[in-house]
Amino acid sequence: MDCALEIIQRVPQPVQWAFAGIGALYMGTKVLSYVSLLLNCFVLGGTNLRKYGKPGTWAVVTGASDGMGKEYATQLAAKGFNLVLVSRTQSKLDALAEEIEKKYADKKIRTKTLAMDFSKDDDDDYEALRELLSGLDVGILINNVGQSHSIPTRFLDTSLDELQNIVTINCLGTLKVTKVVAPILKERRKGLILTMGSTAGWSPTPYLATYSGSKAFLQYWSSALASELADDNVDVYLVLSHLVTTAMSKIRRPSLLIPTARNFVKASLSKVGRGGFQVASNTYTPWWAHSFMVWAIETVLGVYHPIVIAINKKMHVDIRKRALRKAEREAKKQ
Repeated sequence: MDCALEIIQRVPQPVQWAFAGIGALYMGTKVLSYVSLLLNCFVLGGTNLRKYGKPGTWAVVTGASDGMGKEYATQLAAKGFNLVLVSRTQSKLDALAEEIEKKYADKKIRTKTLAMDFSKDDDDDYEALRELLSGLDVGILINNVGQSHSIPTRFLDTSLDELQNIVTINCLGTLKVTKVVAPILKERRKGLILTMGSTAGWSPTPYLATYSGSKAFLQYWSSALASELADDNVDVYLVLSHLVTTAMSKIRRPSLLIPTARNFVKASLSKVGRGGFQVASNTYTPWWAHSFMVWAIETVLGVYHPIVIAINKKMHVDIRKRALRKAEREAKKQ
């Protein structure tokens, strides 16, 4: 200790003050980041959706028939938005459209549907979407469609079909829908694009390598697009999500860290744009427990740290083992 003090005393006073200033600045940014986290989670609300259109304005929701897509559609209808519902199965779309129109009959909510299989990457489907939107006052796009692996698996064991579908649906599907809708938002000089992200793309996730890469792609694309469309008063955000009780996650029981789809979407629509504490621009994590996890990892270790990646690997190896055991039990029952 005495030796260390002696070395410090030999450092010129101006240099000591400079290092002290750098340390104070570093700690100050961390304190401000934490204060921003608390305010974003518990005090401040997000952008009012009325900014993007009066009641009767249209919202486009992809992957609309199940899970979070269905919740986005239902909750936007509750706020007075008409809906263009896009998903694979026409029967599910028809049932959802009927359910929403009956539930919000007092608001005179209108719906339009388009059944399309994003994995086919059929240009005719996107042209059909363009024609369906022709003449509509579209104010919001929810890029929710997506696919993950059936269970966590090594990249080398991933089937070519699954690999192709993940990239085609998550990346090409999202880009091509946005190419159809964004010009409408640009022309009207206001609009909102929300794209569903994932912590699997925020931090590299072994055993979900292809899905992780597809979501990382959307992170960079969304942040870049946000800067481009800001000149046209169109807001673009990536919504960062950890686990949610959906068919994709195969988790049924909610917990502190795993909200229901209903609660997650409610937070998502009420916290639009509230991600000032996060490293990535134009990104926000609406569920408060996810926000604290994201902040802690970004602040202490960083998303690319080997320890973080190792934890991700262990978690998904365990999920794989449980999924395989469940499959074995179900096979024995047959």
